[in-house]
Amino acid sequence: MGFTVDRFKYEEENDLSYTIIGAIYNVYNNLGPGLLESVYESALTYELTKKGLRVDRQVEVPILYENIKIESNLRLDMLVEDLVIVELKSVLEMKDVFYLQIDTYLKLTGKHLGLLVNFNTDDIVHSIHRRVR
Repeated sequence: MGFTVDRFKYEEENDLSYTIIGAIYNVYNNLGPGLLESVYESALTYELTKKGLRVDRQVEVPILYENIKIESNLRLDMLVEDLVIVELKSVLEMKDVFYLQIDTYLKLTGKHLGLLVNFNTDDIVHSIHRRVR
């Protein structure tokens, strides 16, 4: 029975990620590259809520260390339907630390799927990176 639930969750996350990616394309095609991350975050939130999805922005990431909650200002850019983490960048070059960051967010939150997106590009298709825990 657990297998069915896990498989359903995976399929739901996968379908949701395609919807999110479609919304990312819409935002990129309308705004283009080179703006602040906060602009893309607002536009993407609009696109996703227009599709009826729940989007939480700037979600605090809980950090537990030896069962003690550590105070921090660590925040996810977006969490869609409480399933998919979306981290937005608008940088000239993607650094390894950005991939490590989303991997750590997945671990700390217990989420399974994350999307790392760099809007400062001339090819958005190759600037969306799926990360799975």
